[in-house]
Amino acid sequence: MKEATVQVQGMNCRSCVPRIESAIHAIGAEGHVNFEQGTIDIRFDEEKVQISDIEEAIQKKGYNVVA
Repeated sequence: MKEATVQVQGMNCRSCVPRIESAIHAIGAEGHVNFEQGTIDIRFDEEKVQISDIEEAIQKKGYNVVA
C-alpha cells in the first residue's frame, strides 16, 4: 500500500469531509481528511489506483488538489 498526503483547496465547512472521503473510497482508496490543515492522508494500492485517479475524484467533487 502506498501512502500520500495531498493538499485540498475549497473545503469551507465540515460537510466537505465526508464528500471527499466517499469519493476516495468509491475508487478503491482509503482517505482521512484533516479539515483544519486542508489535507487528506490517503492509502492506495498502486496496482489498482493511481494518484491521478484520486486527484480526479476529488476534483470531480468540486475541490482543487495542490501538487
